[in-house]
Formats: sequence, C-alpha cells, structure tokens
Amino acid sequence: MNKTLIASVLAGLLAVPSVQAIEIYKDQKNAVSIGGFVDARVINTQGETEVVNGASRINFGFERELTHGWSAFVMLEWGVNPFGNSDIVYSSKFESVQDDFFYNRLGYAGLSHDKYGTLTIGKQWGAWYDVVYNTNYGFVWDGNAAGVYTYNKDDGAINGTGRGDKTVQYRNSFGDFSFAIQTQLKHDDFLMDESSGTNPFPPRDHAPVTGTAATAGTATKVEFNNTYGIALTYAVSKDLSLMAGYNYGEFEATRADGSTFSESDYIYGAGITWGGWDNQGLYAAANVNKNEFHDTDNLGRLIPESYGVETLVSYRFDNDIRTFVSYNLLNAGDAYEQAYGGDVFKRQFVVMGVHYIWDANTVLYVEGRKDFSDFKGAEEAAMELSEDDGIAIGIRYTL
Repeated sequence: MNKTLIASVLAGLLAVPSVQAIEIYKDQKNAVSIGGFVDARVINTQGETEVVNGASRINFGFERELTHGWSAFVMLEWGVNPFGNSDIVYSSKFESVQDDFFYNRLGYAGLSHDKYGTLTIGKQWGAWYDVVYNTNYGFVWDGNAAGVYTYNKDDGAINGTGRGDKTVQYRNSFGDFSFAIQTQLKHDDFLMDESSGTNPFPPRDHAPVTGTAATAGTATKVEFNNTYGIALTYAVSKDLSLMAGYNYGEFEATRADGSTFSESDYIYGAGITWGGWDNQGLYAAANVNKNEFHDTDNLGRLIPESYGVETLVSYRFDNDIRTFVSYNLLNAGDAYEQAYGGDVFKRQFVVMGVHYIWDANTVLYVEGRKDFSDFKGAEEAAMELSEDDGIAIGIRYTL
C-alpha cells in the first residue's frame, strides 16, 4: 500500500494546517491511527469574556491494504466540547454553540489507487474547499467570506462547500495537476416557522428583477437536494499553487399560499497560494468568489448575489514565532438592498495574530479582530452583534 498517497489523501480531506496522527496499531495488512486537538481559549467580544471551546476534535483513521494496488480507508471525526456551552457566536455557529460533548464533523470511507485515484463516500470536506482553504488558518476568527460555512455560519453541510453531508467525491492527479469532483446525493427538506417573523426569502415586492425567490408570505417548506462541485489545482512550483472551482445546487420552496418556486445556489472562484503555513518564512494566500443564493445574512435571510474576498499573509521566524494578518470581505451589493428594503450587508474585518509554536504539537496564541462591516438599515443592531471586535488568547494541544 502506498502510505504516502493515503496520507496525502487524508490530509486533503481533513483540510487542517498539519495532519498529525499517532499510529496505535499496525500489522501486515491494517493500520489504525488517532489524531485531533484540544483548543482552549479565553475570548473577549460582544461585551463578554468567556472560556470557550476552539473547535476541539478527535479522529480515528483506518487503513487496509487490498490486492492489485488498491487500499481502503475510513476516517471518523467528532467535534469535542470539553468546556461547556457558549452563547457567543464569533466564528462558525456550528462549532461555537454546540451543547453536545461529542458531535459529528466528518465520517467517510474510501478506496485509493496510485493510478486510478481516490473515491470517498460520506460526510467530508467539499471540493470547493480546495479552492479557498488557503486563507482559513486563523485559529479563532477563520475565513468567513469564501462561501464555506454557509447558511448563517453553519458548517456548509447543506450545499457541500464545507463539510458536506452524503457526499460522493473522486480525486486524482496527473503530474502537477490535480482535481476533485463531487456530488451530494440527498433529499433535505425543512419547515419554516411562520410565527417567528423571519423569512429567509426576499419579499415579492422587493425581489430583484432577475430573481425568482420572492414570496407573498413565509415559505413553509424548503427542499434542497443534490449538489455538484468541481475543483482544479495546478502546482506551478514547490511554493506557488493556483486553484479554481465551482459548486451548484438548486432548492425549491413552497409558499404559505401553496404556490412554489425554485432558485439556483451557485458559487465559483479562484485562489492562489505561496509557501506553506507550517513552513519557515513567508506564507501568502488569497481567493475571490462570486455567488448567488448561496449564503445568508446574519438574520438568516438569503443573499441574492454577492462577491467575497479573503487574503492571508503570515511569516514564521526562526524562533518559531508566527505572525499573521488576514482580511475578509463579503459584499452583497445592490441586489440585496433592493430585496430587503434598502438594508446593507457588507461583512468586512481584519484579523491579526501571534502564534508561539512551542513544538509541532503545542501552540500558544493571541489573536484579535477589528470589524469594518456596514449593515446600515432597519436590522443594523441585530446584524452587528456577531461581527463585533474581539481578542482571544489560547492554547492548542495537538494529539
């Protein structure tokens, strides 16, 4: 079995800065490893100071050598919340408000071959993440403009751009060129609570001329089924990589009066990376995307169209101090203003941080966030709450 190939596949699918695991069992045919980290932090934001969980997790990897050059593998990963619940939503809502001690992050099985590539089935990082992962390395305030954690800062499970549910994915590489293609084979539906007063679809009389997601009343049922994605990566040199990708889905909704409508959810974009996040010296990355009906604002209302930009620059010194600065912009533009009676949605913030990499598995850090967002309109106060300035200190202990 080609252990290097399997390791690279798992690294890509786990999509973390450095995949390190402890091999706890190995024989002539099978291997079992355990990995993950515990991240404990103290954060001050939104007028509160709390001890919070930093997306701690544990995972188990299983590998098995088969015949004719094939290998099988399984990855199971759970989020772990050892510090109790928090009401502060400062990054991914999916991670920060979990009540459960354990919750599902990843779970998939796959087959791999040096020539024929890798096929995986289950809950896994989407192909789209190949395009934009490069700016998502901040520990506390990660990227939030690249269309990954969609639907009010969730985990991207519904449309497959984050940790997609029920995903079938194929990966392969030819020289310096690699690609991933995927589909989600699922049938999701959920009901809207008419009594809540929050309608995720633009009102009919304010809807953009080009859009069909307009309602006379609150949509009572929404169906979001199969999605499709593709990502391409070209390694120009050992330091420079270029990425591009596209993701598409379609949802159907039933209005309170019984009529129905459908709309396309799509995102496309490109990314560029220089260096390696864990390497000494300079690391720089950027990505840009354009999307329609792909994400929601901070109240859960669909954004008719927007563009996003993320950048990150870091430098790791010889004394193992790493500094970084990142910038995020998600601008909903004129279509959003027209759809929601003049409301503005422009998420914009800068994050700066200093990490002390004590060793490969232990990092002490301090990170701060400065917000420059613009949410002018009737819902400004509610929209600003989760986009506040903040500062955090913490420790990340990798298994």
